[in-house]
This record gives sequence, C-alpha cells and structure tokens, in this order.
Amino acid sequence: MYTEIEFENLSEESRDLIIASLEEKAEGFEETDNALKAIFLSDQYDENLVRSVAQAYDLSFRKKEIEAQNWNALWESNFDPVVVDDFVAIRASFHQPVKNVAHEIVITPKMSFGTGHHATTHLMIRRMRQIDFRNKSVFDFGTGTGILAILAHRLGALQVTANDIDDWSIENARENFESNGAAPIQLLKSDSAELGAQFDVILANINRNVLIDNMPALANQLNKNGLLILSGILEADQEIIKKEALSNGLKPVDMTSRSHWICLGFER
Repeated sequence: MYTEIEFENLSEESRDLIIASLEEKAEGFEETDNALKAIFLSDQYDENLVRSVAQAYDLSFRKKEIEAQNWNALWESNFDPVVVDDFVAIRASFHQPVKNVAHEIVITPKMSFGTGHHATTHLMIRRMRQIDFRNKSVFDFGTGTGILAILAHRLGALQVTANDIDDWSIENARENFESNGAAPIQLLKSDSAELGAQFDVILANINRNVLIDNMPALANQLNKNGLLILSGILEADQEIIKKEALSNGLKPVDMTSRSHWICLGFER
C-alpha cells in the first residue's frame, strides 16, 4: 500500500521547497497546475514530518491510501512529454514522437524520480550538452529513471555506470536502458557513491544531504581534470555544497539556476 498526500494552492517556490523537504522519504511526486502529490510507502509514511512541512508553508493537505497497481495508470494520465530546448525530448511510449530535437528518450514512468519535469533534470541535461562525452567513463549516482545515464550513452560515453538504492528505480532504469538501446550501461543497486572505480564525468542529481554525505567518495572517484555535475540543490544550499566540495579537493567551475534550483559543476 501507498499513502498519497496532496497539497493544493501552493506557489512554485513552495512546491519546490516541499519536494526538497520530503524527497528523502517519498517514493515519488506528481505535479499538476495547482497541486502537488507526494507518494509514500505506507509503512514508511511519517505523519509528523508531513504536518511540520505543511505548517511551515501554511498549507493544508489531504491523505488517502492507494494500491500499488494504480501507480502506472496514475503516471500515464498525468505524464506529458518534456522538451529541453532543441536538444532532448523525454516522452512515454504512448506519446507521439517529438520532432526537431537531437535526442529523444522514451521512458516508462513508474515510481522513480526523474521524468524530466523537475527543474533539476532540465539543469542537468542542459549542462550535459556542454560536455564532450566521447570515450569518457561516466557514473550516474542515483539514476532514478535512468534518463541522464541514457543521455550520456547517447552522447558517446565509452562506459556508463549507474546506481540507485531503490528497487523500483533499478527495475525502471533497466527497462528504460533496454528500450532506449542503452543496455550496455552497468546498473548497480547500492546506497553509496563508493564503487571503487574512477570516472571522467560524475552526474549526481539527488539532494543536499546525500550529496554532502557522499562528497568524499564522489571526489575520490573523479579522474584528474574530470567533471562532477551536481543538482537537486536549492539556491540557499549553494555555499554549503561548495564548501564541502572544496574541502574534498574540488574546484568550482560553473553554476546555472532554474526556479530556485541550481546545478553546480566542479573539476578535480
């Protein structure tokens, strides 16, 4: 069983802040024009956390229990194609092909974060456009639906490794790799960035606390002159992330922002 929490009449800024507050506990989010739904495993649902978040932003919420098998239908009824400039289109198999883009990624949206709708996925994709992935080794930490790993593969990466802690994400990413001709991507289930390998490019679109906890492993596994691209970070968290990166021998190279979220680039 899953517990669905729905917040209504919230601003774009408060919507992003609520996602940031709940994403460590929630299995996924559904965004509509005037509402935000957060989905939790019922046995992991934290009523006190949700109430404290709602109180912080002066919001009310509705709660209901939903069956697991309803999830795919829920996604399909609300998932619209995402187009990032003329570079990448992300759509489901039930959508018509998107024209006039360099790359089209077809995903099955299940209970994995990263359908492309969130500002941080846009930021990561736009930053990836600037990177020469040809013959590079790439690590996508916390892959979710696998979009970033698939894109790295499409852009010519020699080797791509992706991991996630969540069973749903592993299952979903594997399906998406296969359907997008990216089956060679190495997919691992793990709760840490520590893989005991070295990479030319590391992608991590997660959240502030996970990034901070894993910064030593991310830095140690980045080759000399390699790039670490981070998102899942609010503007207010920029300095703490930079401080942690600097303390692990990384140098900041760029920053982009979208809807109060940022993407930070570092090199070794």
